Amino acid sequence: MKAIILFGHGARDTRWREPFDRLAALWRNQQGQTPVELAFLEMMQPSLSEAIAKLTAVGASEIIVVPVFFGQGGHLRNDFPKLLEECRSQYPNIALSATPAVGEDEAVLQAIIDFGAKVL
Repeated sequence: MKAIILFGHGARDTRWREPFDRLAALWRNQQGQTPVELAFLEMMQPSLSEAIAKLTAVGASEIIVVPVFFGQGGHLRNDFPKLLEECRSQYPNIALSATPAVGEDEAVLQAIIDFGAKVL
C-alpha cells in the first residue's frame, strides 16, 4: 500500500502547524484511500521516523515524502537527504522516496499568484 508524508520544518509556536493539520485533513477528505501523516524536521512531532512507523503499522510498503517547503534551501539540500537515508536504513523493507519541495511546482506558484490576484 502507498502512503504519503507531508514533511515540514517545524517551529516553537504550536500554531505554526495549524495549516499543516488542515492540509492533512484536506488530504484525508479528498484522497482517503491513501494514508497520510505529518512529519517535522525539528521542534515538532512526529519526526520523519515516527511518521514512517505509523504508516508501516497500517500496512504501508511504499511511502512518498512531500517536503512542504517553499524552496530547496539548506535543510532540503543537506539535512533532509541524510535523514531520509537514515530512515531507509531503519526501514529497509519500505520503499521511501521524496518529491522536490512543493514550492518548486508551477501549479503551487500559480496558486500563490491566483491568491494575490484575488485580494486585489
